[in-house]
Amino acid sequence: MTDRERDDLLQGTLDMLVLKALQLGPMHGWGITERLEQGSKSILQIGQGSLYPALYRLERQGFVESSWGTSENNRRARYYSLTTAGRARLTEERQAWRRMARAVELILAMD
Repeated sequence: MTDRERDDLLQGTLDMLVLKALQLGPMHGWGITERLEQGSKSILQIGQGSLYPALYRLERQGFVESSWGTSENNRRARYYSLTTAGRARLTEERQAWRRMARAVELILAMD
């Protein structure tokens, strides 16, 4: 696997996780990182330097849309939400992830 393929795999995984977090409802960037950290029982900790490029990429692709709002602590924040295309993309990504995970498990189970 080349460095580029590895980067694409990691980027695709992050994109899928962001889409999943937003499936549960609109939220700002900090909320997304918190949801992913809590959902993974603190195993995954997504930095802002990874999250925001993923959000911008997903927005350019039409999978996410954003609007300005006020956060819980009364600050102006950009809220992201899943589009219809984003919901469809999440379904596709989850199916691909399951196939890949199954293939890896089959290989790891070989004697």
